[in-house]
Amino acid sequence: MIKTETITINGRQLLRTWSDAGRMIERDGARYSEAVDPLDSGRTYTETDEQVETAPMTDAEEKAAAYDILTGVAE
Repeated sequence: MIKTETITINGRQLLRTWSDAGRMIERDGARYSEAVDPLDSGRTYTETDEQVETAPMTDAEEKAAAYDILTGVAE
């Protein structure tokens, strides 16, 4: 599902758009992992079937994530 939220960067309000399913979003034939637009841009996006590519975790990142799960910091 497409999600949006209003964010503030350098005192300027912007609209962040992304897929909560980790998919690419698309507008006018261009695909994005997420988009940040001016609030009044009127831009709309659709969710694609293409998953957002993520870099594999390093050994240290995997251990840190496992530790967070074991200690109840993350699920």
